[in-house]
This record gives sequence, C-alpha cells and structure tokens, in this order.
Amino acid sequence: MVKTFLITGGSGFFGYNLCEYLVKKCHEVRSIDVEEFDYPIKGKIKAYRGDIRDKVLVNKILKGVDVIVHVAAALPLWPEKEIFSTNVDGTRILLEAAVKNKVKHFIFISSTAVYGIPKRHPLREDAPLSGVGPYGTSKILAEKICEGYRNKLCVTILRPKTFVGRGRLGVFQVLFDWIRNGKNIPLIGSGKNRYQLMDVDDLCDAVYLVSTKPANAANDTFNVGASEFKTMKEDFQALVDYAGFGKKVITLPSQPTIIALRLLWTFRLSPLYSWIFESADKDSFVSIEKIQKKLGWKPKKSNAQALIECYKWYLKHYKEYEGKSGITHRLPWKHGVLRLVSWFF
Repeated sequence: MVKTFLITGGSGFFGYNLCEYLVKKCHEVRSIDVEEFDYPIKGKIKAYRGDIRDKVLVNKILKGVDVIVHVAAALPLWPEKEIFSTNVDGTRILLEAAVKNKVKHFIFISSTAVYGIPKRHPLREDAPLSGVGPYGTSKILAEKICEGYRNKLCVTILRPKTFVGRGRLGVFQVLFDWIRNGKNIPLIGSGKNRYQLMDVDDLCDAVYLVSTKPANAANDTFNVGASEFKTMKEDFQALVDYAGFGKKVITLPSQPTIIALRLLWTFRLSPLYSWIFESADKDSFVSIEKIQKKLGWKPKKSNAQALIECYKWYLKHYKEYEGKSGITHRLPWKHGVLRLVSWFF
C-alpha cells in the first residue's frame, strides 16, 4: 500500500537518507526544512522550504499525509532559546496539525540523550530521564508532549543512539580529517568503555518497520542502536586500521582532558560541546530488546562497520565540502584550535 510520508528536517543528514529510502520503497514523500532540499532525488519528492513552527505552512503540507516522521531539531550547537523553541514548540505545533488533518501515525525521532549520563547499563525505555544541557532537556519535554497525544493518534517515539553513515559530517568529519591526514586518534579516558552507535540504514529500517505496524504495537517508545559493539578503543582502532596508516588510538587521562575541552568550548575555540566530551569516557549503551521482541527489528551493522562505511563515503566526497562549514550533521565543523592540536598526534 502506497503511503504519503512527511519528513521534517528532510534536508538534514538523517532526513535525506530517509527520504531516499522511502522513495526507493515507492512511497510518496514530502519534506519540510529551513534549508533547501538540494539532493539528486529532488524531482521525486515534494520539498517545502520552511519552518515547522509555521502553522499555516504545516497545515497546508499535511493535507493527505498518512505518516509524519519528525526528524527536524535544533542541535546542541544552536542557541538555547532556538533549541527549546524548535524542539518543544515545533513538536507541539506538528502534533496539533496532525490531529487536525487526521494523520494516522506520528513518529518522533528523539535521542538517547534523554537518559543523561547514568551509571548503570544497558538502559531500558523505563530508565529515569535526565537530559544533559538544553538539547537533552528539550527532547524530554518533546517526548512528554508526544505521550499526551497517544489517545488521539498513534505516536511512536524512537530513541536512537548516535547514528553514522552516508553524508554524516559534523564531529565525525573532524575525526575523519585526522585519520585521512595520518594522525593518531586521541580518546578521552582508558577507551575501555562501551559506546554504542548505529548505522543510518538501520535507523531507516526501524522507522519504516514501525510505520507498517498496527497502532496497538507501534503506539510506544523504543530504543534503537547497534547490537554488535565493542569498547571505544577497539571500535575506533578498527577504523584506524582500515585507513591503513599504521596509526593507533591514544588514550588520554579523563579529568584534565575534559577540563581543557570545557575551557575551549566556553571560549568557542573548539567545536566539541559538553555532551561529546562529558560522556566520551563513560559507558553509553541501550537495550534494544523491546523493539526486537515486540516488532521484530534487527540492526544489520556493528559499530565498526558503520564507522568504516561512513569513512568510505567521506573519502569520496570530502573535497566537495572544502571551504564550507556549519553547525549541522551534514556540514563540516570548523576545527578551531583542534587543528593545531592535531600536530601533536
């Protein structure tokens, strides 16, 4: 059965991958984003340039839509006011419009940032929520709004781990630049902590799967992430080994490194924000048992495989982004003082 999907944030890293995925599945796809949709499949979807907080535009776009996949979000590098306005108010506006336009299914792409930095793992969906910074807090508030609409339409909340794949730049572009230039890769702490990632194709599979399920199964909250992952040091060493320069993952003492990065971030001399360096030396993995047992979802790629696939894409395309920078996952970040630091590795 052909469905009409609206992807919010369709011009972003995940949004575009999902649009492409759904087009290949022969569904009708619409996108809304503040950035222009400038991808090869532009002629195969209806792309609207606009803000999810624009009620008039949102209601216009939603006519005839079966499924909304709400991906759009202001990321941690954005101003705090914009984060709450976009992530919380924007979600409320979309849900109000979804009910008004009789949309059957609303899929919210949340984040495992809602769990904060807990000590016990794996994290299950009923674990306490304690977001780090404005971004994590905004996702918790948005989830609560979603839950309040579950008696009006089917609302699925997906909490993905950090996802990588074709088109992912941002903080990973900083890492890949170092690797391509033959540098050793520094890790905060011993590197013995387990930090789960996931491949963007696996996330697309999860979104599509829940869109096909009946409301009594999909009207719920699910963690998603890789099922195969090792320690940070092992997974990143696998990537460094693939690059073929004979380099190593170098571990750094946690506290002095975090203090230094905190100071650099305060003065905006580094693109690495608090969520990245505060959690990098700690375990961070979730249980995906619920979505596996209830809906039958199974991720295909391990951490190492996802990282290597992302790096392969980067090697083919990084020259296209020379001279460009931004604060989203689909653009390179300015290295700041990290470019100078790389000379020591």
